[in-house]
Amino acid sequence: MSSVSSASARYDLPETDDFTRPYWDAAAEGRLLLRRCADCGRAHHYPREFCPYCWAGEERVAWEPASGRATLYTWSVIHRNDLPPFGTRVPYTAAVVDLAEGPRMMTEVVDRDPADLRIGMRLQVAFREAAEGVRVAVFRPDAA
Repeated sequence: MSSVSSASARYDLPETDDFTRPYWDAAAEGRLLLRRCADCGRAHHYPREFCPYCWAGEERVAWEPASGRATLYTWSVIHRNDLPPFGTRVPYTAAVVDLAEGPRMMTEVVDRDPADLRIGMRLQVAFREAAEGVRVAVFRPDAA
């Protein structure tokens, strides 16, 4: 049983370990990383130690920088969320984006009225500070 009470838990912070540390360190620097398999050539997200497509092991899957470009696949405006700290951030736009490298990623769209969102619109990665030293990838409309 966890010693952290639900009143003080932060449900928006990652549980970093040795494997995911490169991802979160890059995010803290404003860079998005993906994993790519040397055997089948496919990129994936969320980070896994093996390829979810061909099951190649950790020695065949490596970190690589992502372009940060994406297209909007779907979204939902969240008006109520009782988990800390989301309740203080509502409404927000939860989304699924298709990264230029192929994988789909759950994220948040920022800096755009939800009424102006369109499936297929071009997005660019940005990073929101979730806690001191912790930044998470979010997406905003591409200015290009």
